[in-house]
Amino acid sequence: MNKTVVIDIVGLSQNLIGEFTPFIKEYVSRQNLATIDPVLPAVTTSVQSTYVTGKWPAEHGIVGNGWYDREDCEVKFWKQSNKLVHAEKIWERAKKEDPNFTCSTMFWWYNMYTAAEYSVTPRPNYLADGRKMPDCYSHPAELRDELQAKLGQFPLFQFWGPGANIKSTAWIADASMMTDDKYDPTLTLIYLPHLDYCLQKFGPDFSKVNKELQEVDQVVEKLVKFYEKKGASIILLSEYGIAPVNNPIHLNRLFRENGLLQIRVERGLELLDPGASKAFVVADHQVAHVYINDTTVTEKVKKLLEKVPGIALMLDRQAQADYQINHERAGEFVLMADEKSWFTYYFWLDDAKAPDYARVVDIHKKPGYDPVEMFMTSKARAGYKLLRKKAGFRYVMDVIPLDATLIKGSHGNIKTSSEFHPVLVTNSKVSENNRVVGTDVYDIIWKHLKN
Repeated sequence: MNKTVVIDIVGLSQNLIGEFTPFIKEYVSRQNLATIDPVLPAVTTSVQSTYVTGKWPAEHGIVGNGWYDREDCEVKFWKQSNKLVHAEKIWERAKKEDPNFTCSTMFWWYNMYTAAEYSVTPRPNYLADGRKMPDCYSHPAELRDELQAKLGQFPLFQFWGPGANIKSTAWIADASMMTDDKYDPTLTLIYLPHLDYCLQKFGPDFSKVNKELQEVDQVVEKLVKFYEKKGASIILLSEYGIAPVNNPIHLNRLFRENGLLQIRVERGLELLDPGASKAFVVADHQVAHVYINDTTVTEKVKKLLEKVPGIALMLDRQAQADYQINHERAGEFVLMADEKSWFTYYFWLDDAKAPDYARVVDIHKKPGYDPVEMFMTSKARAGYKLLRKKAGFRYVMDVIPLDATLIKGSHGNIKTSSEFHPVLVTNSKVSENNRVVGTDVYDIIWKHLKN
């Protein structure tokens, strides 16, 4: 099979390719640019799983970055086991056809316990005293030690949160090239998250994101030139584009006001109890899953949602089949926001009673996605917390604001303008109209491996 690399430039869409991405612009002029019709939901883990299996969420089961586990009665986000993806991956098929085939998955999601020969993914160390230490997980295990010995500790706090910047993306790129030099895998999948941060914070406002566009352009140039020298077939793509938004929708607050949520009060703070709630919402960017534990409230829930401004699509079980998201993990209703709106997980009515995790970066405890984690209430407060950390005192990095109106960009809506659709860049024409659907990406990668 032919050596192939897939470089996932998160958030890249046609409207961003231009003055501030000179390398990508020039490279695209020599290649073929197509757009990808967004997958529902157009969020990281669902789209990546579609790309590597050639199946829709209804088949592979990844209905979002998180969902409600009906047996554990817990909302679970950003899990990492590859066994959660219930379909054959492209590297598994390739290995059957060619015993010499190998694969490297560099920070693509569901990257633990995969059949890929080489993988690296974020994985902090959670220490007994409550500290969270930057780190990553790899297979083989010694690869992590080799990478961090040469590149330094994986910059976890620059990968997500208010400190997110180009350092994590540059580290991933360098680690990918080192892994390639060491193992020479047949297929490499590389995840570059940098644009995700600025575009959700500021939207596609060039006056505020031009620096980040230039930074990721330089990383892409470095990777492309490296793999060109290796004679690899190169695919550039993205999972979604990020469009401007200005309307956060707080559905859990609506459900609470209508007696559907169960709230527990602990230490004077409120916690959502999903298992005891009649109905609740798992928010994930511009898509939300509505889970109903008490079927007698189904009609009430439907009527409430029909009156909410900003909801563009409401899919019951039957309608979910039309959008290939009818999986047991999906909610009784799947919602899509309109182009200017997005869904929060917020369920408290008084900020003074918000749970302690609301003001920290905690992607696993929050019962929904929280983009406001990229903002900081005060640099002075953060500095004080860091001083406590360095002095050896216990501390909580509670510096995240509770103002959803800060967010100016989002994704998940599949009916946005084509300028915000994800892109695919290859060395040959992929369709007559230069448009493909999400499952086509699998076939395109396969053709690059075989031709």
